[in-house]
Amino acid sequence: MSTAAITSSAPTTPVTRRVRAYFAPVNRVAEQPTLFDPSVSGDFNLDSPPAPWIDLGWIADFSRKSGSSIEALNTGSPAAPQVQMRAMIGSTVSFRFLTWKKISMALSAGSEHMNLLAPAAGVAANGSGSKGIVAVSLLAGSTATSLNMVTAGFQAGQMVVVDADYSGQTGYVGSGVSAAYVRSAASVNNDPDYVRRMSFNVALVASVTATGLTLAQPLLAGAPAAGMKVQAIEGFVDREGGSFFQEWSALFVMPGEQGERILYHYPRLQPTGGAQEELQALSVPLEWVTLQAGFRAMPVIDANDGEQVLCFRSFLPSPLTLL
Repeated sequence: MSTAAITSSAPTTPVTRRVRAYFAPVNRVAEQPTLFDPSVSGDFNLDSPPAPWIDLGWIADFSRKSGSSIEALNTGSPAAPQVQMRAMIGSTVSFRFLTWKKISMALSAGSEHMNLLAPAAGVAANGSGSKGIVAVSLLAGSTATSLNMVTAGFQAGQMVVVDADYSGQTGYVGSGVSAAYVRSAASVNNDPDYVRRMSFNVALVASVTATGLTLAQPLLAGAPAAGMKVQAIEGFVDREGGSFFQEWSALFVMPGEQGERILYHYPRLQPTGGAQEELQALSVPLEWVTLQAGFRAMPVIDANDGEQVLCFRSFLPSPLTLL
């Protein structure tokens, strides 16, 4: 019996064109990030990431820096290093988002990120958006892409937010993503629309019928829970300032030209700065507006050995490459 010979190739320097970014929610209440297992999903289709990872597209100027420090314990006379220890661990990452979406805006802004609710008639103007039109209740049978409801006033091409009424609760609010932290009902004026103003559970309406809305994309939080309502939104707004820090899990992928892949998984990232943009000349008078983003990695415990870590770097060699 004989087997075909395997022709292998020598290792080469990885070559990549671009870096792609994926983010996933962190359960702030349970302090539970979204973990990525490269042994299970490392070779996923870049256009179809595993749930709940959200594709935020190609990014530019990706840079990561280690802030960890190693010190030696010196003993004896004369003193000589006997053992090394990590005195501090730290890591930062920065880049530019090339597309403007709700999540990329929120991540680059760092603090609270709001939906601009379609305004009610005659309301007072406000910098982060005025009072919205009355929310519409969902009917039974709604899914992540189909909302059963009275559709008067809604139209295709409109953006909507789907979430529960604010009812006096404190702590983190928002379905699917911890969108804000409420210290007291008075601080948010007991506004029943407050959760929907902050929520990441938004989508574009593809079509409208007499019995409901069909969405062009699934809601981030999945099928709506009982009691959720719908409001139209005009866009998004963030602010320089605010006391809330966004926190997300992140995955950055460098696809190699020869089939290899480098992955950087940060289970917990929090922003290091406020909203920034960068203008790049295209063709006079056009300029390209990109979103600057910078983050500090927060620690997690690796279940394999109990070590405290900030980032996991994985490498998947190209097929039949010598190790």
